[in-house]
Amino acid sequence: MAVYVVTWNLNMERSNYAQARKEFIENLNRYENVGDPALETVRWVSTTWSAAQISNDLRTKMDDNDRIFISQVTAGTNSGWLNRDVWDWINSKL
Repeated sequence: MAVYVVTWNLNMERSNYAQARKEFIENLNRYENVGDPALETVRWVSTTWSAAQISNDLRTKMDDNDRIFISQVTAGTNSGWLNRDVWDWINSKL
């Protein structure tokens, strides 16, 4: 299993933003993941899938003007200021 950081932006100007966000989050929540409450559009995902596979899957719930970025997290190459429980989850998966 690998850990990936997933960050996204859904276009808020669309008429169905609330429903689109709900569907995107439901799709994302199919993966084992954790989020820091201070980072609304960032999650860390643990899966055997590649970044490209995750992106292709999550993009099924996005429009062409939405954006997503996914990158693998490697032990010893990350730093930041997150809630302790988020760090514990990330470190337990690396």
